[in-house]
Amino acid sequence: MRKTIITLISILALSSMGHSLYAQEEASSDPPFHIQDYELGRGLRFQGKGGAYFMKIRSYVQSTAEFRTTSNWDDMESRFRVRRARLDIEGKLAKEKFSYRIRTDFAVPNNEDGDDLYSGTLLDAFITYHLNKNLKFTFGQRSTMTDNREMRISSDALQFVERSRVTSAFAAVRDFGLFIEGRYQVGSWWVKPGAMIASGEGQNNFRNYGGLKYGGRIDFLPFGLFRSMGEYSEVDHARQLTPKLIFGVAYSYNVGISSRRGRKGGDLVYLGSDQQTETLPDYGKLGADFMFKYQGWTVLGEFNWAYARVNSPEIFYRVRSNGTTANLRSEDGLNNATIVDYIAGRMMVGRGYNIQAGYLFKAGYSIDGRFTYLDPDNNSFLNNEQFYNRDKYYTLGFSKFLFKDAAKVQLSMTYVNALEGTKGSDGEAHGADAEMMGRLMFQVSF
Repeated sequence: MRKTIITLISILALSSMGHSLYAQEEASSDPPFHIQDYELGRGLRFQGKGGAYFMKIRSYVQSTAEFRTTSNWDDMESRFRVRRARLDIEGKLAKEKFSYRIRTDFAVPNNEDGDDLYSGTLLDAFITYHLNKNLKFTFGQRSTMTDNREMRISSDALQFVERSRVTSAFAAVRDFGLFIEGRYQVGSWWVKPGAMIASGEGQNNFRNYGGLKYGGRIDFLPFGLFRSMGEYSEVDHARQLTPKLIFGVAYSYNVGISSRRGRKGGDLVYLGSDQQTETLPDYGKLGADFMFKYQGWTVLGEFNWAYARVNSPEIFYRVRSNGTTANLRSEDGLNNATIVDYIAGRMMVGRGYNIQAGYLFKAGYSIDGRFTYLDPDNNSFLNNEQFYNRDKYYTLGFSKFLFKDAAKVQLSMTYVNALEGTKGSDGEAHGADAEMMGRLMFQVSF
């Protein structure tokens, strides 16, 4: 944690120094920069001389309490934790047409085994070049445009305490690469196309296994742009004056994936007959989604389909978590056909649907409902009895917004349909046909 804090302080010092040098060149008696303004939830904003340079520091904290039990009411699990503690630094160089962002989360360990708890981990780190007001190029680590729509929305602007299980099942979340985004007005419509080339290994994984990940998204806004950036929050705080709708499709293809869905590269590695050559499956994902808002109402719908392509004749070995190898054919007794099933069974393949809706009252209260359905392939990690093997999720949420998303309290209850053989967190089958989860969250954004 100390290293992370020192790094952030150094960044701030260098930024201030840069602004100071710029100001000294212009006029030594002028202040190098001034605080533009501060508003709860929007952070502390600095502006350089003449408005050419801008920087913002913002953070938010989410504290949660969770409990889980089964329909047998024979056991109760609870957890209290800091869900997120994030710090953002972002800025813009208007004349040079560049912007940047660095985002860290101090509630996430930065090592693989999690022993270094709360030391912080890097989330976003990218630079964007704005060719013009309609086209920009981003290079670095950030969220990917090929995930479902909910992943286009920041975690401090969600309708519920947690994202849906569709996000959990299929989203890669972040990746490192080149991202191209545009927006164009065609009559009364707006069209937002995007394309990306990324490592396909997820965040903070700078070794590339297999090939690259290619993808794109295109969104349509038939009724014009959302008011007050409403496209990037789930609750309709802006109370859209006219109906607003965005819908789109996204597709990605990861050539040589080494994890379940492209989130943590290096977890699942396979080798050829020489026990040296990495021979990995490909992973494709298609998504379609929409969001509608009007006068406090919000409706969000998402669909994802993911599949794997396994060239089994070329695959002979799997790499264990300790680095040793096992022969899939002589030790595990598999053949070309069953190797396909085995590898697909370790990946997130299948379909997922999510539909959620809610209404925000003018007094700042909201009531929301969500239904999520997971439909795994016969061979898929979505059948894993401990972590998945649940197909239907019904969630009812209640929120009180003290200052929009800047300060809020959210409560949700989820009923989960548990399939036969479902196991609890202890790895033992609990024998119940349903589970219930409750979550409570307090959030403050600075």
